[in-house]
Amino acid sequence: MPSQKPRLVNLDLDLIRAFVAVAETKSFTRAGARLGRTQPTVSLQIRRLEEQVSAELFSRDPRRVVLTAQGEGLLAQARKLLRLNDEIVGEIFEHALEGEVRLGAPEDFATTHLPGILGDYARAYPHVSLSVTCDLTLRLMEKMQQGELDLALIKRDPMGGDAGVKVWRERLVWVGAGEDVLPQNAPLPLVAAPSPCIYRKRMTSALDAAGRPWRVAYTSPSLAGQHAALRAGLGVMALPSEMAPDDLTIFGADAGFPPLDDIEIALIRAGKTLPVAAERLANTILASLDSGQ
Repeated sequence: MPSQKPRLVNLDLDLIRAFVAVAETKSFTRAGARLGRTQPTVSLQIRRLEEQVSAELFSRDPRRVVLTAQGEGLLAQARKLLRLNDEIVGEIFEHALEGEVRLGAPEDFATTHLPGILGDYARAYPHVSLSVTCDLTLRLMEKMQQGELDLALIKRDPMGGDAGVKVWRERLVWVGAGEDVLPQNAPLPLVAAPSPCIYRKRMTSALDAAGRPWRVAYTSPSLAGQHAALRAGLGVMALPSEMAPDDLTIFGADAGFPPLDDIEIALIRAGKTLPVAAERLANTILASLDSGQ
């Protein structure tokens, strides 16, 4: 008996967009608010998508909505589909998408990861103006609350819940100019951003837990200023491993340094619904930075 040909399925992008919204908000109700639809409509869309792909995408209980293994596998591809769709539509109707999108981001993350992403977005939507603010997470949150930003990438403790959508996970390491900056019988000098800063919190918490004395020797809100202080031998600092300058030394347990807990970068929105141009940028960021990391 001849084998049956696999069924050809054309995925409905409206269903894909609903799926991504539920996955990011972890709620059918909040997803509906983002999409401008009712909760029953979103639930129906998810059921239709599950029928299309012949898989259960969410496990549901009265308190939360969680992706299944099949849903986790679909999410990154779904974001890529939406990004490609939005770019095609942008090229065809580029004159129709105008305005300004205001994005906030930590300076180190913005200079390392965002240039290529924002370049792709600017080429896809040439009539949209991008305004990027680099600042500490606390100040970005304040600007968001004051209505000065549409989107913001913030640093946070690894967590679930409603505080944005995780887009990146950073492994922190100890960095300094070399062994000469390590005092033998004195508190460890630290280079840090002003408090509150999650890197600063990671350093002091790890040292306190290890019983190692420390002092803040140099404080600067500027990444360039922090790197200059490190190169001058003023102290050591916690940095993401992939952002540690090549001319500086990474210290580990062999030098007496305790391990540092990871942090997350999350994308937060100014409200339940955003202007189309801002929503397109959010999709571009999420598709480009594998949030499954």
